[in-house]
Amino acid sequence: MNPRIVPACTRDYDFAFSVKKDALGPHIERQWGWDEEYQLRIHEQRWREKPWFLIYLGEQKVGTVSLQEAPSTLRFGEFYISSKWRGKGIGTRVITDVVSRCDIENRTCKLEYLKWNPVGSLYKRHGFEVVDENDIHYFMLRCPSSTP
Repeated sequence: MNPRIVPACTRDYDFAFSVKKDALGPHIERQWGWDEEYQLRIHEQRWREKPWFLIYLGEQKVGTVSLQEAPSTLRFGEFYISSKWRGKGIGTRVITDVVSRCDIENRTCKLEYLKWNPVGSLYKRHGFEVVDENDIHYFMLRCPSSTP
């Protein structure tokens, strides 16, 4: 079964936070500890700033992603898969679909992730390269392929 990406709406806010907490929480907890109030403020800010989408497998919500489109780029973020569904190829399929679309549309895909989050290996397998970093994040780009 292939995952589908569907625009999120207001009623999806709590699900988006819960899947973020499930997926990213252990990495934040290990580094700084989990401050629920602070994380809710950050989530609310990101919810307002970015276009959010839900990832469905059949009728089941399994994760989220944000896809911010610009003429020559697509910013990939807020990519969280519920632990119940991780390791089943869903994330790989979502990324494959997104980078294929970027290839067809001749767009560069950008993302960032926490340095200690092992998701970086997934991104590297799909052609993303680290182009910058700070103390907390790696910033990655994937240029469009000439053979989509």
